[in-house]
Amino acid sequence: MILAAGTLFVVLLGGDSQSVLAAEPGAKLSTPWKAGVAKVVVTPEKSVWLAGYGSKRPPDGKLHDLWVKALALEDANGRRAVMITSDFQGVPKTMSDRVFALLKQKHGLDRNQVMFTFSHNHCGPRLGDDLVDYYPVEAEQVKLVDEYTSAMIEKVVAVVGESLTKLAPAQLGIGEGKATFAVNRRNNPEPKVPEMLANGTPLVGPVDHSVPVMTVTGPEGRLLAVLYGYACHPTTLSFLTWCGDYPGFAQVELEKNHPGATAMFVNTCGGDQNPLPRQSVELCERYGHMLATAVENALDQPLKPISSGLRTAFEYVELPYLQVVTRKELIAAREDQSPIRARWAARMLEKLNAGETFAPSYPYPVHAWRLGNEMLVIGLGAETVVDYALRFKREFGPGTWVCGYADDMISYIPSRRVWEEGGYEGGSNLFEYGRPAFRWAGDIEDRIAATVHKLVKQVKE
Repeated sequence: MILAAGTLFVVLLGGDSQSVLAAEPGAKLSTPWKAGVAKVVVTPEKSVWLAGYGSKRPPDGKLHDLWVKALALEDANGRRAVMITSDFQGVPKTMSDRVFALLKQKHGLDRNQVMFTFSHNHCGPRLGDDLVDYYPVEAEQVKLVDEYTSAMIEKVVAVVGESLTKLAPAQLGIGEGKATFAVNRRNNPEPKVPEMLANGTPLVGPVDHSVPVMTVTGPEGRLLAVLYGYACHPTTLSFLTWCGDYPGFAQVELEKNHPGATAMFVNTCGGDQNPLPRQSVELCERYGHMLATAVENALDQPLKPISSGLRTAFEYVELPYLQVVTRKELIAAREDQSPIRARWAARMLEKLNAGETFAPSYPYPVHAWRLGNEMLVIGLGAETVVDYALRFKREFGPGTWVCGYADDMISYIPSRRVWEEGGYEGGSNLFEYGRPAFRWAGDIEDRIAATVHKLVKQVKE
């Protein structure tokens, strides 16, 4: 994977605001919603390795803390939904399934009512069996990751519970800003980008530079928090220091600008988008500032109020592999010069030798949420490329937010175009994510789109 371009953004801010939803002191606003927000620090206290980049990366300190945050919403009829955002690189199904089960047990929340997103931050910690073959196997590290993952499950469930206890009258509004630092990495070679930018040479390839924003305000017009999003990998940095990359810097800036506010980030369909140029803290802070400025610009414009009414739907769609890996292929791959491929092959062979059979497909999570008549949220698992956001925003119109990196860090999810082009996001790289195959079948976009349309129809009825 290394919930994201169309976007979901909810803003809950504290402090003063120039938003048109803000009221004069003492004025009362109609509050067709209830909202509650909570957050918890999840920066590791022990030496869990940093996630991503396919190597051993022990931490050497932090620039700022990592967070899990929860936004609970309830409409006038008592229907609820909870958006979870996090500074994690990737949440595996083995972890999120435990969270969803506990949320059902403790808080009565069904699967369709909860979306668990992760920013895909590469300066965050390993979790569970996400990208398990990326890393050398060390017994102490396995133990630390298991302990940390269990602790994070407890923290996520607790912070959702806290957000539910804070439900109070609120009004929602939506707007949109723009940030331009995301670059389609498939069409613009990274070494050439600085020169292209300096010379004014146009970058090429599809991008989604929109920054949708939703505000939540209290009865007195005070902004309570902000959830925003962008379609771009948080891979500006590749060092060993805990931080949230550019989304983290944007959250820090927004919360500084709005004391008492909670800023929340959702990565949209940025699977093929990178912040370029990169590889410095200065650039990372700059991109964070650009994103925070885009949010602030949206808040300075008239926001569209969201009418009461919440409908949520969820379904798994089976995504078929082009071909399940064979024992012969695994035996050959076990000797591969790539450590990741060799570790994957050895682990897959152990499964076969233990009598396990490999499924021909993978269950892919799809959400559709309708908020009032003004906002449609589509949530998609894993590393969706930008085509998904552009397609669904075109098909469903204004107010559509498309979130990738939700629920499960499965792999890259190519569109048909990207699959036919091949390359890293669309080619034979599923082994990196631990899947029992090299490549998806070519029709997965059609299968995902059919499920999205089915669920959208359900929430609009």
